[in-house]
Parts: sequence; structure tokens; C-alpha cells
Amino acid sequence: MLWALRDHLEMTGTKFGCGIAQCGACTVHVDGEAVRSCSYPVEVAEGTEVRTIEGLSPDNSHPLQKAWLDLNVAQCGYCQSGMLMAAAALLQENPNPSDEDIDDAIDNICRCGTHLRVRAAIHQAAKANQ
Repeated sequence: MLWALRDHLEMTGTKFGCGIAQCGACTVHVDGEAVRSCSYPVEVAEGTEVRTIEGLSPDNSHPLQKAWLDLNVAQCGYCQSGMLMAAAALLQENPNPSDEDIDDAIDNICRCGTHLRVRAAIHQAAKANQ
């Protein structure tokens, strides 16, 4: 699905990272669930709702996007669309996650090591949604 999104639909916010569903840079939502698009067959997505980072909010007003900016989460930024999509799926399922819930759900790899800021941003967004 990753290449269909990027090459055919020109939705380049979803990134290619490892290609083996380990890093999470390619995370999108399929029917509200976070999936790694690099290993998700595009034909399986037929008839489902697929949301990429471009669909998280039209104007960067999603509470997670605001928290990411407020807390300067991104450094290089490459993994951030996948992180945001994983975090959005988590908050949809668990609107008030603990640190342990976040650590369990967000297994995306960030080479810059911003995981503590990611956790703080998820907590901030959760509070904004209450």
C-alpha cells in the first residue's frame, strides 16, 4: 500500500523507512487501526477507510499536531508522520493512556531519540481532548 499511496496518489507524507514493518515511518490507519503500509497489501485495503497523515486534519489543528509543535517533538522529522498516526490510533482507542500504554503502543523507531517528547505530547493531546 505504501507505494500506491506515495507513487500513484501522491500522498508523500507517509514515509518509506525500513520496508519490513519494523520502523513505523509508514504507519497509516486502515479502518481506524494503525498499520504499517510498507507490508500491507493494497488489495486488502479495498473497501476500507485508509487515512494518511494528510487526513489527520486539514489545517494541522489536531491536538496531537499542536502538541508536537508546542513541545518541539520533531528533530529530523522523518519518522514523525508515522509517530503521529500511531499516536492518533492510540488516543482513539485509549483517550487517557498511561506512560506504559504509550510505550506499549508506540513502537515506532526514532533515530533522533525523541521518545520522551513523544510521550509528553501524547499526554498533552489527551488532556486537550478531555
